[in-house]
Amino acid sequence: MPTVAVEGHDVELDCRPDESIMGTLSRHGFTYRIGCRRGGCGFCKVDLLSGAVEYNKVVSPAVLSEAERDDGVCLSCRAVPVTDVVIRLSAGDKLRRTFFYGTKSTDTQAKGKN
Repeated sequence: MPTVAVEGHDVELDCRPDESIMGTLSRHGFTYRIGCRRGGCGFCKVDLLSGAVEYNKVVSPAVLSEAERDDGVCLSCRAVPVTDVVIRLSAGDKLRRTFFYGTKSTDTQAKGKN
């Protein structure tokens, strides 16, 4: 089972079969700058530093060009890891941990607001 790692973060997550990079990160409680989540806007582009991905759904060349693919850019909402991958988020973007109903933020706990 392939994994997704994010450069600059201590994150290495297992992917499910046919799960996108974005899907994997989201399922494990992480978020970053995203847009439409269906391959139409390009907001979720990341740099693929190592590994290989495939696209099980068509991606418009207007959203992700062949030149971008050749340069290692991938559309995280559509890119499905074939091997272990390491990605870099876009400049100025950051990986954030999301908390779901029933979980507590460590920041909130530190302030004594349980």
